[in-house]
Amino acid sequence: MNDNLIKKNYLKKIKLLNKYNKFYYDKNNPAVDDQEYDQLKKDVLEIEKKYPSLISKESPSLKIGFKPSKIFNKIKHKVPMLSLSNAFDEEDLKNFEKKILNFLSLKKNAEIEYSTEPKIDGISASLTYKKGILATGLSRGDGIEGEDITENLKTIGDIPKKILSKDFPNEIDIRGEVFITKRDFKKMDEKFANARNAASGSLRQKNPSGTKKIPLKFIAYTFGYIESHKIKTQSDFLSILKNWGFKTSQFNKIIKGIKNLNSHHIKFEGKRFNLDYDVDGIVYKVNKFDLQKRLGFVANAPRWAIAHKFSANSSISKILNIDIQVGRTGALTPVAKIEPVNIGGVVVSNATLHNEDEINRKD
Repeated sequence: MNDNLIKKNYLKKIKLLNKYNKFYYDKNNPAVDDQEYDQLKKDVLEIEKKYPSLISKESPSLKIGFKPSKIFNKIKHKVPMLSLSNAFDEEDLKNFEKKILNFLSLKKNAEIEYSTEPKIDGISASLTYKKGILATGLSRGDGIEGEDITENLKTIGDIPKKILSKDFPNEIDIRGEVFITKRDFKKMDEKFANARNAASGSLRQKNPSGTKKIPLKFIAYTFGYIESHKIKTQSDFLSILKNWGFKTSQFNKIIKGIKNLNSHHIKFEGKRFNLDYDVDGIVYKVNKFDLQKRLGFVANAPRWAIAHKFSANSSISKILNIDIQVGRTGALTPVAKIEPVNIGGVVVSNATLHNEDEINRKD
């Protein structure tokens, strides 16, 4: 493929990615499932790795989330709300740890301790407390600026409005995930495709009285800005959050070793559907804060954390018809027309099939 075609293909993927981001973040109505989105993002990053001169300012390696909605006031995060890099298999985890060891100039056999936490499929929020009082609450927005959704967040019972603990910092941003349980989502009308969209739409209503009617939950997992602290590890901080009155995940664990991380991922994925809320992976964070500080950040993500994604949701449907599509080069691709089925909030009615040449190649 020549340079012009590579650039054209890259920009086409960037444009498509931005379109999907608008549907996901701004319209609360995903156009594709997580697996297709993650694959597209992965394709873009791989092109950028091979051809760094192509990197666009719209690249997912430089951008976070989506620009804040115009219906809310925008407030700058004191500490940016970054996104996380993704891992999809054990090899990705090995590369993640290898980069950590290299950056810290540690030996290959050094063991890194990780805080592992379920990645709840909800809406990220940042709560700023001043002298123990909840002062402001922001959405992630584009990571630099968030939407001021303070009054909506105050309607959530899990979020403390006032904290009296003597060891609570004078000023701190508590960050976590707003979500709706599967049980509560089933009781709602058919307005939203899935629980994540319902949480986002409910939280970003202009009138807080509408939000108050929705059974939103909140789990805390980190901090942004903090005036001062002597906490040494992420796992210690999670324990302290509970003492301050915040809810944290019961499935948080400390694990060492890539093999153990991968084993934990496999076991947890097996029981993900038994949980009363949606999770789409597990987040691994270097547990020691002094190491986190040394590792720092790349453009839009920390070097010390990664999200190990789960495999995509699946469903069973019925093939109604098969169409043959002819590509630009004359390649024939069969496309199945299926009975529409909802997968992770996206209604799927077409499925690309393998042609005879591809089947023979895979055999």
